[in-house]
Amino acid sequence: MSIPEIKKMSIQERLKTMEHIWDSLCHEEIQPESPAWHETVLTERKKMIDSPDAKFLTIEQLRKRYR
Repeated sequence: MSIPEIKKMSIQERLKTMEHIWDSLCHEEIQPESPAWHETVLTERKKMIDSPDAKFLTIEQLRKRYR
């Protein structure tokens, strides 16, 4: 299916199709390997979270920041 064909679908149809694709991938016996850079990103994020300087926002604070 091409992108122009996909764009002809309604948003509801596209979302439902994505759900079906995701569901099919979740039930595969063989899982794809994560790229090596994923581990690097997760390690860096963990360091940031564990830092004494880490600041956490509530959902409402985050929403206000990006309005």
